[in-house]
Amino acid sequence: MAVVAVQVKWQGKKYAVDVDTAQPGEVFKMQLFSLTGVEPDRQKILVKGGQLKDDTDMGALGLKDGQVLMMMGTVGALPAAPAQPVRFVEDMTDSERAQALSIPAGLTNLGNTCYMNASLQCLRAIPGLQQALGAHAPAAGPGGDARASLVSALRVLFRQLREEGEGVAPLVFLQLLRQAFPKYAEQDPQAGGFRQQDAEEFWGELLTTLDQQLRAGGAPSFVEQRMAGALATTWTADEAPDEPATVHREPFRKLTCQIDKSVNYLAQGIKKSLEQEIEKRSETLGRNAQYRAVSRIERLPEYLTVTYNRFFWKASESVDAKIVKSVKFPLDFDAAEFCTPELQDKMRPARAFLRDLEERRAAERKQQRAKSSDASSADADADAGAKDEEKKAAPEIHPDLLADPGCNPSGMYELIGVVTHIGRTANSGHYMAWVRKEPGVGGPDPKGKGIPETRHWWYRFDDDEVSMVTDDDVLRLSGGGDWHTAYVTLYRAKSFD
Repeated sequence: MAVVAVQVKWQGKKYAVDVDTAQPGEVFKMQLFSLTGVEPDRQKILVKGGQLKDDTDMGALGLKDGQVLMMMGTVGALPAAPAQPVRFVEDMTDSERAQALSIPAGLTNLGNTCYMNASLQCLRAIPGLQQALGAHAPAAGPGGDARASLVSALRVLFRQLREEGEGVAPLVFLQLLRQAFPKYAEQDPQAGGFRQQDAEEFWGELLTTLDQQLRAGGAPSFVEQRMAGALATTWTADEAPDEPATVHREPFRKLTCQIDKSVNYLAQGIKKSLEQEIEKRSETLGRNAQYRAVSRIERLPEYLTVTYNRFFWKASESVDAKIVKSVKFPLDFDAAEFCTPELQDKMRPARAFLRDLEERRAAERKQQRAKSSDASSADADADAGAKDEEKKAAPEIHPDLLADPGCNPSGMYELIGVVTHIGRTANSGHYMAWVRKEPGVGGPDPKGKGIPETRHWWYRFDDDEVSMVTDDDVLRLSGGGDWHTAYVTLYRAKSFD
């Protein structure tokens, strides 16, 4: 690609921007948005032949290094649209009807981009992340940071997904992703086109970028505060019992489920990843020795990512082959057994409150189901009744946990998102997202004769095709065959509300 370093003058300041002339004007506008905060549709940039448009061929402008371009435009919300008369559903277009019914929009596959689409749909299930993006003001200053532009593009993309009723093409986000991380622009010489990528790697790199870019005034980012925990790893050597144990502390953004023949459930795989035998040099013995490394969690985040170690390098075929073994994961996950004794003690009061709350809700649901043939309505009525009771009692939370915003004070989680993979290798196959529909949010739940009973409904995002499935459909994503298999699961701390 040909890159030209230009200067953009706006409100008396000059901004240095590296222009990729192979990309359209829309990408250049997004770079300026990340620098100035001026929305792309409010920018007026004067170039040869008139005003820069989204589809302008940047390569045809004859830009030269050091050239100065003029931009006009102001930061701020667009004027509110005039009030619209009431419209009936039958008078709406398909797009308007979808938006009115709150059916979520999918993302168009732009050529082996399902890894990206699935990950973004799951991350979009975190309201606080969208709020953090909306409140983020791009830092003004010289230089065009590709990762800052990427975060600004994500903010715009999430807004499009909220407002659109049909599939959204994430063209600008994808182009900026490939600028920030060239590996996502790799070509597949055998199949042609862009190479399939690893969704878990994309997930991790995007969170790292968000963590770096969403910091303000030295305060922790949303990712650090609500999606990262802390681990304490204790090292001991059985061969040297007199050698003092060493403790290493580090943050984490994910737990890993190791998979082998002995692992059938998520908790088993996590435990295996937290307890390992590692060979390293012992200063006491003066040689290498076997050490036991046991990790325990000192802080649990509000949102917990769990990844599944599904792929291994198969040298005979030179591919990352997939482990298809079934590993069952729960809709409700308790992480307390992986925590330090100190954290377990601090979480006890909140855990007792939640257990009592869930028992009351279960009893209410059972009673409501006996009165109603509509299971989903019965569950909603029961939860509403339980919440009325909750208002009379407040949970007791340890002061240390109460003073730590973004932590999970109970260690108890509920599943809200899954990224799945179908296929036999990491660089092939297809990814999809499965995102839980929140009660009272979006359109009505499916009802009627022949509709299965389920505690929760889920949206299945197959790129731009969106459908609804049940809890049972999600639980069948545990693996064991050639169907979709859970690769990343996203859990949220259970609420006291």
